[in-house]
Amino acid sequence: MKVGFIGLGIMGRPMALNLLKGGHEVTVWARRAESMQPLLDAGAKGAASPAEVAAAVEVAISMVADAPDVREVMLGEKGVSKAAQVGLVAVDMSTILPAAARQIAADLAALGVDFLDAPVSGGEVGAIAGNLSIMVGGSVAAFEKVKPAFACMGKNIVHVGDSGAGQVAKAANQIITGVGVLTVAEALNFARKNGVDPAKVREALLGGFAYSKILENHGQRMLDRNFKPGFKSWMHQKDMNIVMQSAHELGLCLPATSAAAQMFNAMVGSGMGEEDSVAMLKLLESLSGGET
Repeated sequence: MKVGFIGLGIMGRPMALNLLKGGHEVTVWARRAESMQPLLDAGAKGAASPAEVAAAVEVAISMVADAPDVREVMLGEKGVSKAAQVGLVAVDMSTILPAAARQIAADLAALGVDFLDAPVSGGEVGAIAGNLSIMVGGSVAAFEKVKPAFACMGKNIVHVGDSGAGQVAKAANQIITGVGVLTVAEALNFARKNGVDPAKVREALLGGFAYSKILENHGQRMLDRNFKPGFKSWMHQKDMNIVMQSAHELGLCLPATSAAAQMFNAMVGSGMGEEDSVAMLKLLESLSGGET
């Protein structure tokens, strides 16, 4: 399959590489030419714009920062829609507001282009390993066409529903992961402040109902004080803001999510926006008198 990939950051680069490894013919574009070079070295073709990508492929995928970026690469002056071939499926794998995804889908449909919102979970590690969880909204026909490409990037691939449904699922995912990171950091900080080895506490909790992937994976990174970004705090802040904006529109009460969102705001405001979200532990330590 001829696949285009637009956006080659922490997540996009390994995802595009996995498409190449899966035998697809890949054309790439990124704002910075140096971001494209590793893909070109691996056998991908380069393009001068998203429109040029669209002209060469059957499926055009974007992985960019936020809704305005998605709209620009899909519907802008040099966007995918300007050179879309008959039958092209546009796919966005970024995390954006469900309402924004629905509007982009409607605008592309008016131009005869099918659109899937297909956000992912699994972070940089999952992107490299090709075992991301992919949550998809859009038509079944478009989903089936793109599924072979999704299979190169993820293992848990679910068609959730109509346009925007993938983003709703991702927002729900971010509720659980955002609150989860905060609670694990609280638990480990609580243990340390009580003079108990947090590594032993984590080991004990892994065998009971408190077990979670976040406690297992993120908890270990907190213990190792490995704050190198796989998923930067400012990105988690953005995603929590998406959840809270959607909740505001629907009149929903999300008390735990609201608290977690404020903590991610504090992380960014404290200068930790470029660190991984597990640096939440450092924020709690600073609020509790520092690391002991």
